[in-house]
Amino acid sequence: SSYAMAQACAAALQEKGIKTVYYGVIPTPALAHQSISNKVPAIMVTGSHIPFDRNGLKFYRPDGEITKDDENAIIHVDASFMQPKLEQLTISTIAARNYILRYTSLFPMPFLKNKRIGIYEHSSAGRDLYKTLFKMLGATVVSLARSDEFVPIDTEAVSEDDRNKAITWAKKYQLDAIFSTDGDGDRPLIADEYGNWLRGDILGLLCSLELAADAVAIPVSCNSTISSGNFFKHVERTKIGSPYVIAAFAKLSANYNCIAGFEANGGFLLGSDVYINQRLLKALPTRDALLPAIMLLFGSKDKSISELVKKLPARYTYSNRLQDISVKTSMSLINLGLTDQEDFLQYIGFNKHHILHSDVTDGFRITIDNNNIIHLRPSGNAPELRCYAEADSQEEACNIVETVLSNIKSKLGRA
Repeated sequence: SSYAMAQACAAALQEKGIKTVYYGVIPTPALAHQSISNKVPAIMVTGSHIPFDRNGLKFYRPDGEITKDDENAIIHVDASFMQPKLEQLTISTIAARNYILRYTSLFPMPFLKNKRIGIYEHSSAGRDLYKTLFKMLGATVVSLARSDEFVPIDTEAVSEDDRNKAITWAKKYQLDAIFSTDGDGDRPLIADEYGNWLRGDILGLLCSLELAADAVAIPVSCNSTISSGNFFKHVERTKIGSPYVIAAFAKLSANYNCIAGFEANGGFLLGSDVYINQRLLKALPTRDALLPAIMLLFGSKDKSISELVKKLPARYTYSNRLQDISVKTSMSLINLGLTDQEDFLQYIGFNKHHILHSDVTDGFRITIDNNNIIHLRPSGNAPELRCYAEADSQEEACNIVETVLSNIKSKLGRA
């Protein structure tokens, strides 16, 4: 449906006397970059990782992503259009070329010359662009699992199948890293040389350190060590979603020079201009999958990715979801936590513990008596209940999430 939706958008705009340029199938941040560079609004038709029967539109102002107020105004516009014939659209390749140039221009030498990078292509909008880019940076590129059918990759809830695939690919092809994204190319998925997928907030942390960021804005679901580890002069915690991260940039930019934001899903937002190799990289305040990948690879050019990760504090996060859960059902569970903590802990299978601290910035986030963290919230773009956990081992974080979701499924009669 994406192409027909793009045709319909173009036809509606032309009816109102607005000229359009069609950039074809490209990553969302490539469109955002072109939009901001040209100082014109943009619309991206995107399916991303949301269910097969859903599609969406993402809007950009001339200065970047729309705000929540803009979103509300768009939803409440009452406008009528004719139903014109949908014309074929002519593709301009300039947005794709400029997005590649944005990153290749930073590096005078092909620093990936001795690296083997796997590209998990699936149905990602940027799969051909990524191959071109990494080859230009010197890498030997191995194409993996290209698909002509839509594959809904959720970078926050990587499937067991995708986890196993990455381990197999890394060993079979002797890869230094595996790079992938969600469907529209704004959330990265990166594995180390062993095929272990990095959590998005850890990837964002490593990228921010490589950029020497002064301050970062991150959603409350990110790893708590980012705040407690003294990595940055300031860490601003927000509600979950890129508009909230972007809103925090205004506050941070008043006091800090180099600012960035990142999310647990891996999306990275550059909130200020920064110099890399004495070359200017302009701010791009929207989710971008390429910048964190490139900076991680640049930081590990003389070592392995796993070595970089091992230098960080041993605190681990995990997340998963229950699909087909209405917002109403999710909110009733969260309200239970707010009104009766004992019943809530019983409901999710943690009745032997008690709550030390709770946070309602976005959903219901609790720290229990063994210092583990459990966080529940409804998804913002699908009828799903998301569960996040944090613990001192990856296994324990995974067990927490699966225990919580299993108990909720059972209570809802879905066991």
